[in-house]
Amino acid sequence: MRPVTVPFFISHQGCPHTCVFCDQRTISGSAGRLPGADELLSKIAVWRASSGGRDMEVAFFGGSFAALPEETQARLLEPLQPLLKSGELAGVRLSTRPDSIDARRVAWLKENGVRTIELGIQSLDDEVLTASGRGHSADQSEAAMACIKRHGLRLGAQLMPGLPGDTPQASLTSLERVIAAGADFIRIYPALVLRGTELARRYAAGDYLPLDLKGGIALCKLLLLRALQADLPVIRIGLQADQGLNADTVLAGCWHAALGQLVRSGLCRDLIGRHVYPGEEVIIRCHPSRLSDVLGQKKCHLNELAERGIRARVLPDAALEINEIAILKNTERFNYNLLNDLHYSIDEVY
Repeated sequence: MRPVTVPFFISHQGCPHTCVFCDQRTISGSAGRLPGADELLSKIAVWRASSGGRDMEVAFFGGSFAALPEETQARLLEPLQPLLKSGELAGVRLSTRPDSIDARRVAWLKENGVRTIELGIQSLDDEVLTASGRGHSADQSEAAMACIKRHGLRLGAQLMPGLPGDTPQASLTSLERVIAAGADFIRIYPALVLRGTELARRYAAGDYLPLDLKGGIALCKLLLLRALQADLPVIRIGLQADQGLNADTVLAGCWHAALGQLVRSGLCRDLIGRHVYPGEEVIIRCHPSRLSDVLGQKKCHLNELAERGIRARVLPDAALEINEIAILKNTERFNYNLLNDLHYSIDEVY
């Protein structure tokens, strides 16, 4: 069972500069203030009361934790040490820039209870990194991933398709390199044009063309399928909707409050759509946990099939594996697997 994560947002703290896409304060709804010891312990206690006895971990999101001054890192981690020693906390996770990672720092973080490090990789294409003002190279990201794995910590990677200069092939290649590095999980955050950023200025000047929702979903489906085929968990697709992200702050880009659901359900839609034809009457069976993916939001996938002249019913079937879909036509049954029977080409993305 996954541990309960107690989140603390340290927006833009530790970052040496602002990337063209970045407005962490908008994304997190936080002004970037660092929590004090009392605030840390109080929030942990509140979350523990509703944890149901599950393991708990503290997470420092946003900013770049390992780039903070060492005394600041120590001040944030020191109050947690008694809880880590007693087992009340299972560990700490943090996010940081790749160029803030080295062997000495990772060893020290591990000694102080850090068990998971998420790297803001964004891309492993140097041209994309330069155009986005990241201030580090793909080689530095590769070295940081290797360092984290070498020290036995869990490695997470954040990828941001659709940055300036990016292409579907470059995004896919970045993912392949993250897979090869042994990442334990990834997040996929398609680039957004946020008000007040350098990317917003470029967009207004006509110097940057962002992914739209349709193109972003197509690219994310390609990336998600490849990750699933590599047994790499994708723990989030798209930034979480909150008070900081809305029609006023998001000027353009692949943005939807339920983007992850649209992408995941899109895999099921595409697999089924390639194996049913106008005039057919079919029964579609899937694992119960996949039911909403097969139906689509507000049963939109059934409506699309009906528009194609296909009459379909969808039924749960606990005997199927989570990635299996069975299609029954008359007396024939056809079993398909998302990982083996669905394929996308780069040409289908844009």
